[in-house]
Order: sequence, then C-alpha cells, then structure tokens
Amino acid sequence: MDLTDRINAQFLESAQLKEAAASKLAPLIARAAHMLTESLLADGKVLACGNGGSAADAQHFAAELVGRFERERPELRAIALTTDSSVLTAIANDYSFDEVFAKQVRAWGTHGDILLAISTSGNARNVVNAVREAKDRGMRIIALTGKGGGIVGSLLQEEDVHVCVPHDRTARIQEVHLLTLHAMCDAMDICLFGEI
Repeated sequence: MDLTDRINAQFLESAQLKEAAASKLAPLIARAAHMLTESLLADGKVLACGNGGSAADAQHFAAELVGRFERERPELRAIALTTDSSVLTAIANDYSFDEVFAKQVRAWGTHGDILLAISTSGNARNVVNAVREAKDRGMRIIALTGKGGGIVGSLLQEEDVHVCVPHDRTARIQEVHLLTLHAMCDAMDICLFGEI
C-alpha cells in the first residue's frame, strides 16, 4: 500500500467510526450539554483534565467556553487543570503525578461544578483520582473515554454522562472526542443563547 492509499484508509476509518457512533453518542452528548448548561446557569464551572492529546482537548474545550465557539457571547466559566506548569510540577514532585488533577479538584471544585474527565483508555490514574475526588465533592462527571471505558467508566453513576467511543485505536478515539467537544459547545450555545 502506498502512502496515499494508507492516508485515504485512515480518513475512511475515521469517517466510518463517526457515522457508526453518531446515533449512540448523540443523546449522551446532548445530555452532557444540558448538564453543563444547568451548572453554568447555577453559577457553576467546568474543570477539565486529561493527559497528552486529552490534555490538549481539555485546554481546547476550556478555551472555547471562556473565549467563544462560533459566535460572540458572554464568557463561560471553565478551567483546564492541565495548564499551570508550576502547580503540575510542584504536585508531581512533592506528592505524585497521580495527584496532579485531584489536588486541583480539591482546590477549585465545589458542589454543582462539572468535571470533564478525558482519557482514551479510562485508566489514567491521575484522571481516575480526579473523578473520585470530584464525586466526593458533589460534582457531576462528564467522561470521554474509549476502549470500553476502563476504571473511569466503572466509577460513574446515573447522574454522570459517559461518552465512550466504541473503538480501541487511540487516534480514532481522540478524533471522536474532538468532534464531541465541538458538538457540546454548539449545543451549549443553543441552550444558553438560542439559535443564531
């Protein structure tokens, strides 16, 4: 297979996964958007975390809320727990990398806030610990996972939302996670500010 054929195959696999997952994930994404909207209207905030590409997704989502998505609107309260290098390195050095998000959840999270926990496997220990801490603080969880959901999936309760991409390949899962985040931003804008 030459590189052009290989690249075409990746585009096709990504498109097929998105099409196959749409009917299963769309109701969950809509539910997540309603949950986020309710929290923000009640003066809550969104804390987002993940590692690697999922850290980038957490930051991307926070930026879309604080800045804007596709239209001008008031700022929405969101914090990416992945961005403060001094906090991350101090916690990792003095405690453990497994605690870098949980300690921030203890510092910033309150009852009624939302934790957006992103992990393609659902098994990242620092994300798992953040979910546990958020549950202890009365926060609800929106988890974006894949590969069956892992430990994160097992910790979620009825009031939480689990968007688990039905795939095992990390790159494909991340592609659906990004689309999920954009769909949530669009749905939140509609819920909060109406149709354009």
